[in-house]
Amino acid sequence: MKRQIPLIIAFVVGTVLILSVFFPPAERLGEDFSIFFDIIAVFAFFLGGGNLIRMHGNKIYRKHKDWGFSAVTLGGFFIMLIAGLFKLWNPGGMSGDVTGTGSLFQMLYDWIFNPLGATMYALLAFYVASASYRAFRAKNREATILLIAAFIILLGRTPIGIYATSWIPESFSFLQIPNLAIWIMTSPNLAGQRAIMIGIALGVISMSLRLILGVERTYLGVDND
Repeated sequence: MKRQIPLIIAFVVGTVLILSVFFPPAERLGEDFSIFFDIIAVFAFFLGGGNLIRMHGNKIYRKHKDWGFSAVTLGGFFIMLIAGLFKLWNPGGMSGDVTGTGSLFQMLYDWIFNPLGATMYALLAFYVASASYRAFRAKNREATILLIAAFIILLGRTPIGIYATSWIPESFSFLQIPNLAIWIMTSPNLAGQRAIMIGIALGVISMSLRLILGVERTYLGVDND
């Protein structure tokens, strides 16, 4: 019975949300269910925060390898939690916006989180360059086409690409590298993106039906039935 109740809830909620999209009378009910989801999500935040404290606290207590990173994680978690919960230094006080200008929460976000994010993206550039070098090696026909297209797009985004083909007359302007780069991004690349999105949508639909019909039960834990 403990497995049947979640399956019934998933079936009812999933069916109502689908009907609310296609049948106007059920639209209000779908909005109510969305509000219920937000309420449940609040409790999920509490569970997530408690699990974060438990896992990293256990690493610190047992002095596991790299436990110092866990201490930094918990320190950042509690500092941001206190700054946001009590709205420290907020010009509007407790009734003001948590991200108000001058608040401690916003200053920590702007001065610490944003620079750290920029640093991570800067480091990712080296990994992207390494992966591009391995992917763009012309081992076969497909890799050669990918290499040529990437080279055109890179040149089309730089002044060198503009100057290199500026001598081509306007009647053949489509052969200019910037225009070729635009065509590659708006035609072949866009077609590939749409195909990927269609595939993702079909995957989401199939998984949603499996969940609603009770075929997929992994969210319930180990199913021995």
